Amino acid sequence: MQRMLIAGGGYADIPLIQSAKKRGYYVITTGNRPDDLGHFYSDEFHAVDFSDCEAIYKLARNLNVSAICPCCNDFSALSAAYAAEKLKLPGHDPYQTAIIIHHKDKYRRFARAHDIPTPKAVGGGSTKEVLSGIESLSFPVIIKPVDLSGGKGITVVNTKTEIPPAITKALNISKAKRVVVEEFITGTRHGFSTFIRDKKVGFYFSDNEHYYLNPYMVSAASTPAFVPEAVENKLCSELERIASILSLKDGILHVQYILKDGMPYIIEICRRAPGDLYINLVEHSTGADYPGWIVRAFAGKGCGDIKHLDTTGFYVRHCVMGAKRGIIHDVVFDDSIKKNIIDKFMWWKKGDVVEDFMTAKFGIVFLKFDTAEEMKSKADILNELIVPRIE
Repeated sequence: MQRMLIAGGGYADIPLIQSAKKRGYYVITTGNRPDDLGHFYSDEFHAVDFSDCEAIYKLARNLNVSAICPCCNDFSALSAAYAAEKLKLPGHDPYQTAIIIHHKDKYRRFARAHDIPTPKAVGGGSTKEVLSGIESLSFPVIIKPVDLSGGKGITVVNTKTEIPPAITKALNISKAKRVVVEEFITGTRHGFSTFIRDKKVGFYFSDNEHYYLNPYMVSAASTPAFVPEAVENKLCSELERIASILSLKDGILHVQYILKDGMPYIIEICRRAPGDLYINLVEHSTGADYPGWIVRAFAGKGCGDIKHLDTTGFYVRHCVMGAKRGIIHDVVFDDSIKKNIIDKFMWWKKGDVVEDFMTAKFGIVFLKFDTAEEMKSKADILNELIVPRIE
């Protein structure tokens, strides 16, 4: 039996684990948290940090795996690319290409060099280095670690005097010890997930992003996206250019973008599955075997069976989150949306302690609506209709 290492094992990775097993792989998962839900679905678990490239390489080598698949995390994507390159396994870009894609400063430098719409930015590994290039930017600016997501270490600043402490904050949390400072763009926020085959987009999926208390962490996604077809065509064209310039291998290429004045500015880009069971949102909305495509591509089996499938209705993926610290006792669903729920995956337990309510999630709920108007009106208020009871 062939062995696949999935460098992770959180709840968002469960569809990948199940898909790999369905395809006959013996699945091994990794991570620092043995209690992560995905490990209960795999065949074997090793307590190895998936952000440690060398450790993942050594584990994959020692276990004699035939394929590596990253989890829903950028660190995992980098470790998987590194290990695959060292072991000469298919399905992954070269490690240095993966760095360009997954480190924000390097991607922005690449994008600006090739006229790909992205915020104007400077990066560096020290306050002095960053400040030396800051004069070219217009305020407000947003300061981020180059290698983290979900709003970690992010600060929006309006004056030059606010920059040094914000840089220090971002540097302290960055594993790479580098930050990026970019012009802050306002507009509607969206996700755009594609599969690349022979440097061309063979499938794409478009969504609207929704936010709760944390303005930098997506709490819900709805589809179809409320954007003109020309925007999606523009994104396909730009991603095909990126795939051609970087000679990307067949597989997933996912971006988040801000739509401003008709132009999609790519804010984030990655070559791994998006988190929070986005995989299931794509499946529910289109019928696509999204996890199967991801697993096949990273195993080097190609994307020959991929075809474009349109969204067949109006769907929302909602992360269940609370608004305060305390003890969770229940999750209450409003009667008005119970009929719309088509799937859910809940992991909270009565008595769980809620500390960081800005990031804590208790489950994922999928809903289907009859019209675009109903979806749009409900998506932004689901936190009022699906409420954790925390005391």
